[in-house]
Amino acid sequence: MGFVLLAVLALVVVWVIGAYNGLISLQNQVANAWKQIDVQLKRRHDLIPNLVNAVKGAMDHERGTLEAVISARNRAVAAQGVAATAKAEGELTAALGRLFALAEAYPQIQATSNIRELQEELSSTENKVAFSRQLYNDVATQYNTKQAQFPTNLVAGLAKATPAELWQIEDAAHRQVPTVDLSARPPAPPA
Repeated sequence: MGFVLLAVLALVVVWVIGAYNGLISLQNQVANAWKQIDVQLKRRHDLIPNLVNAVKGAMDHERGTLEAVISARNRAVAAQGVAATAKAEGELTAALGRLFALAEAYPQIQATSNIRELQEELSSTENKVAFSRQLYNDVATQYNTKQAQFPTNLVAGLAKATPAELWQIEDAAHRQVPTVDLSARPPAPPA
């Protein structure tokens, strides 16, 4: 009888250790996934001033758009936490969209290889950011699910496991699908 009790106790201890280590592993994966987003966002933030400076001369009269991009970038750089970062990055994406739309209306901007390269680099980085966000949300969801499931939830307190915040779009305006109307002609650039 004592041997069976000892075996059951050993199994419980092994399970607790496994559950604890599993939660710690997922917690570290969530932190790593967030750092991957952070790396891509830093790259994005570093590219934006170069793009703004490159188009500044050709779009001097569009200073408001350029200032909006820089302002949104600065808010995104300063954002802390998942929700604040997601909100600031959404605003930056909208400002960049306005800049790209304006740049399309100026043939002299589109003809500059430096600006095209910066736009391509920024687009590539946007794709990497999107992939990193998806990976982060996948790992965070796995972590949140694991710590909420029975019987692992009994060990969650030992591992100091708290739910990871998911990356989501906060502003309803950023959720709207843009309307594309190819029948309208862009305004002619000033001479």
